[in-house]
Amino acid sequence: MVSLRENMAQHGFESNDDYEFQVRCLLRGPAEGIRTLSIEGDGERRKTAFATALAHALERPHVLYHDFADRSRALPDVILPEGQDEYGRKESPIEPLDDILSHACALSEAEGVVLILDQLQAADFREHIRIHRLIRDRRWQVRDASYDANPRHLLLFLISEEPLYHSLQRASYRVWVSRVSQRRVDYRPAELGFGSAAVPLFGALADLFKALDAAPTRSEFEKLLADLTRHVQTETDLRHALFGRCEGIDRARLYGPGVDVELGRVIEALRAYIGTEQIEIGGG
Repeated sequence: MVSLRENMAQHGFESNDDYEFQVRCLLRGPAEGIRTLSIEGDGERRKTAFATALAHALERPHVLYHDFADRSRALPDVILPEGQDEYGRKESPIEPLDDILSHACALSEAEGVVLILDQLQAADFREHIRIHRLIRDRRWQVRDASYDANPRHLLLFLISEEPLYHSLQRASYRVWVSRVSQRRVDYRPAELGFGSAAVPLFGALADLFKALDAAPTRSEFEKLLADLTRHVQTETDLRHALFGRCEGIDRARLYGPGVDVELGRVIEALRAYIGTEQIEIGGG
């Protein structure tokens, strides 16, 4: 069976970290209102990628997205004439937040919905209060109309670069998404189709990643190995390949003098491995 981590990787978010426990607590723990996930961390837009991948990995039929930092109003599919109230006064158009939340509530009556509310720090504080009321009361109010949300079908994902409104935070389950993976994986040559001759190279790479405080994912490591065995010849080449393939590499540390020794050891191990491979190929 495909794990949650593998499923999320297929939808664009790859990490060595496993979020199975947090998601299980969110979906199966006690909830008085709508289940809500507050996504925190230092990953900037990586948090958005996490939310989108998780929403698709949960296989909900509908994934809706609203960005409070996007001030451009999307044009509706059907342009309706301006409405009027009972006194003949023109009504203002429906706000994007009201539009998407009323839509999410309506869809949740019969099908699963994940609504991602991104960049909440850009929202008016009153919107934080309204979202909290939605979670608590399972109802979204738009003028004189109300839309009921089915708590069995609707999930809310909240992303903010600043602390949420206190009551809104207390109603959420928090998860931390780091800029880089927190879990470091020691890759073995046999796991990736390499022979025992590659053991020193893998060891030198492990020491280099430790010095860089980096934890590449499996696909990043595989792509880096391809560059190493086909293109890399010098420490400069290795720096370019590392920065090009590994998302969490700190460029200042990579190009600083503190990792010169580890870089040199990788190049030495690489040359020894390439030489061994050439001998084996020629002998065969």
